[in-house]
Amino acid sequence: MRTPFPRLLLATLLTGISWSASATTINISLDNDPGKLDPTQSSMIAERMVYQSIFDKLLDLNEQGAIVPMLAERWTVSDDQKTYTLFLRKDVKFQDGTPFNARAVEFNLLRGQEKSSLRRNDLKTIRQITVVDDATVRIELSTPFAPFLSILTDRAGMMSSPEAVKKYGEDYVNNPVGTGPFIYKGRLKGASLTLDKNPNYWQAGLPKADQVVYKIMSDVNVAFNNLRSGQVDITNRFPYKELSNPLANAKYLVINKPSLGFRGFYFNTTRAPFDRKEVRQAIDLLINRDAIAKVVYNGAVAVGHSPFSKAHFANDATDIPPKPDLAKAKALLKSAGKEAGFSFRLTLPTTPEELQVGQMIQGMLRPAGITVSLEKAELAAQIEAGKAGTFDAVMIGWSGRPDPDQNIYDFTVSNGSLNYSHLANPELDAVLLQARVEGNEAKRKVLYSQVMQILVNEVPYVYLNHDNVLFGVSKAVTGFRFVPDGVIRTATLDK
Repeated sequence: MRTPFPRLLLATLLTGISWSASATTINISLDNDPGKLDPTQSSMIAERMVYQSIFDKLLDLNEQGAIVPMLAERWTVSDDQKTYTLFLRKDVKFQDGTPFNARAVEFNLLRGQEKSSLRRNDLKTIRQITVVDDATVRIELSTPFAPFLSILTDRAGMMSSPEAVKKYGEDYVNNPVGTGPFIYKGRLKGASLTLDKNPNYWQAGLPKADQVVYKIMSDVNVAFNNLRSGQVDITNRFPYKELSNPLANAKYLVINKPSLGFRGFYFNTTRAPFDRKEVRQAIDLLINRDAIAKVVYNGAVAVGHSPFSKAHFANDATDIPPKPDLAKAKALLKSAGKEAGFSFRLTLPTTPEELQVGQMIQGMLRPAGITVSLEKAELAAQIEAGKAGTFDAVMIGWSGRPDPDQNIYDFTVSNGSLNYSHLANPELDAVLLQARVEGNEAKRKVLYSQVMQILVNEVPYVYLNHDNVLFGVSKAVTGFRFVPDGVIRTATLDK
């Protein structure tokens, strides 16, 4: 097993880095410990936070959520929307000194399509990749895919060093090498993860800081206290209860912005009683989302009933939750033969807020004779249970993506990589696919409305709300910019 020290020594020898006592370190608290440091294996927002520092992407988002150049300086799209030509920067090297070029793009996109990659559904429409020259790559799709440019702004568009991937093999997840502003130095599992400045970064004058340290603090109140004391500079979560209690002369700012994500819980549709949609519909009807938003989140969420927040063009009336209706819920349970009630286990994240949500759900379902037992689990364990189908119901949210496809397709299509409900509905699959290939936004909106009509009936997932992004940022930090995907960019941070 590799230890942080040899990694530090290696990085120092390679880069000539030698930090002085005045070196600037940006400390960022994360509420979850990142798992695998490989974008093809990632399924956690905490990992995306770290990736933004290590890996550049082919494209990025700006503060308005528009797609902008990054490693690709510009691009063209054919009239039939099946051929994308990317024109790459010529002045970029990976952190191990190997060149970034069209061959590297080909390598990464092909790797992302492999069966073991969690990006395979994002990239599966790629039919052929042609290296035109060192700085030009042509990507041909088997069918039009409307979200294609959007997915290149996230993990599917992150570039790993081909040489590092080949060198480390399966251990690449512990030895990530990108072209980003910071170089992976090492980690203490469950405690911290440290990155050093990339002295050869291609963006002139960046990064500003010498080092970024991610500190793992699952308790939001602990993170808040560390922000107040100056032990961390940015927190990726902020206590909801503190929003209405601003401190006099506080040395921090609160970033409180609507997110693109959603929060809720999956039913395991392969297990009784959730193999009956009437049972799922009944539970959906028993939940008072307004009460949860007020009591748990202090109003810093928008109640919801779909994966599309108001920031998405696909948002429609299906996002308005039904009013709780005990009589109707009981009738549905009776039709499913469950009028006497039943018990099930709801697996929750470990945060106090989610536990409180679980307790409120317990109370809301009790009048219908439904007994809910709560089980806390780390996110990684929840995800594994979701994949394996070894749960009754599991609460897993999503941080959200700009294109609506990325908020719904893998979650609901048959055998989708994030379809933990294990729902399989051919009619739904067909409409989801139509929405993917349709290039006209207005027509896509109509298709997503059809998708939601199916999901409102099937209820594989109970949508509760759309979170706000809540960051605590020390007033000593400069260069912070909020991007709607809710991921912290570190290249411009300083203090």
